[in-house]
Amino acid sequence: MIPVAAIMYMLAYLDRNNVAVILPFLEQDPTMHLSVADKGLVSGIFFIGYMFLQIPGAVAAQKWSAKKTVLILMITWGLAAMACGFVANRDQFLVARFFLGVFEGGVWPAVLVLLASWFPLAERARANALWMLCLPLSSILMAPLSGILLEYFSWRTVLIIEGVPPLLWAIVWWFAVADGPSKATWVDARERDYIQSTLAAEEAAKPAVDPKGGYRRALKDRRVLLMIVIYFCWMTGFYGFSLWLPTVLKQLTGGSSTVVGWLTAIPYLIALVAMVLVSRWSDRTQNRRLAVAVPLLVGATALVLGQMISVPWINIVLLCVAAVGIYSPYGPFWAIPAGFLRIEVLAFSMGLINALGNLGGFLGPYAVGWLHDATGSDLVGYLSLAGVLVLGAVLTLVGVKTQAPAAKEPQQAVRA
Repeated sequence: MIPVAAIMYMLAYLDRNNVAVILPFLEQDPTMHLSVADKGLVSGIFFIGYMFLQIPGAVAAQKWSAKKTVLILMITWGLAAMACGFVANRDQFLVARFFLGVFEGGVWPAVLVLLASWFPLAERARANALWMLCLPLSSILMAPLSGILLEYFSWRTVLIIEGVPPLLWAIVWWFAVADGPSKATWVDARERDYIQSTLAAEEAAKPAVDPKGGYRRALKDRRVLLMIVIYFCWMTGFYGFSLWLPTVLKQLTGGSSTVVGWLTAIPYLIALVAMVLVSRWSDRTQNRRLAVAVPLLVGATALVLGQMISVPWINIVLLCVAAVGIYSPYGPFWAIPAGFLRIEVLAFSMGLINALGNLGGFLGPYAVGWLHDATGSDLVGYLSLAGVLVLGAVLTLVGVKTQAPAAKEPQQAVRA
């Protein structure tokens, strides 16, 4: 299921980020009339729409069906992505991008709910990380695709073409994915019993929740609020890496698209390995706190040093270090809420964390641009982003508790 979910989200990444490659062609289209501010709005309005279905998507996945929720969202985001190619003016394009964000917004928390129905806590960080490998893989495999297609088609045709794959992959999703072990005929009986009994025991060990007041308590839970702030800090600083990467590679290569494409892959390939290793360590020790905080500090340090050093090969090394710091916490971070929240409020809380935390994706780029205009230097903006990453790491160290190591999995379950 994880590979099927990973490919699904890579297609979402493609439809989300192709606008970065499309924008120069939009500027040349007389029907669009995009100002400099409009270009930022085209990118940012996606994240505004992205908030709307975070909580409803997570709750629908938990109370109804994660499989069906994601299926519906795949179809609707594919149609919204295709609509971006049929727009006649700037306003229609903004509306289409907004709804693309709306429909993609429910996918992330819904898949997290799906994984929580399949993997016990002792395996959760690894399961999360293996699925979230789709993020760096998307940067390697999907990012160049729009540029290649633009060599042969108009920007409108490219957007329409890239909206089709989610509609086709929805068929694969329907037949390959199940909401839980009890609904998957391909799961070995011993493995099914192990997963269900382990998940039931983990839920029983958590404090009971009144279904009527569970959501309100989640909103007031200090631990949930802390996770929102940490994720917001992380996502704000995350875009420091995204902003820095193209600049370094362009300076290093003189703008050669071929060389830039190959060099861009290096940090993400290293991040892939780091995500797996950190998540395995996190599952083995159950020390989610260090598995999140230490990478954030590493990423912040690399971000600062990269702005102070202008030696190309050192900058490449620092890019790789920053990628490790930025991507490694994904698996452990999303395993933390499942460690203290019962399933009745877990979906709601993860949707809330993702919805509010991702606002950092809107704030980060804007803050760097504003600070550049105010100071005439990029350094202040990047130092600020690094400072936010450090704040997220400190809050993790202070506020997140280390769980006791999980019991060793039964040998027969491992063989199954």
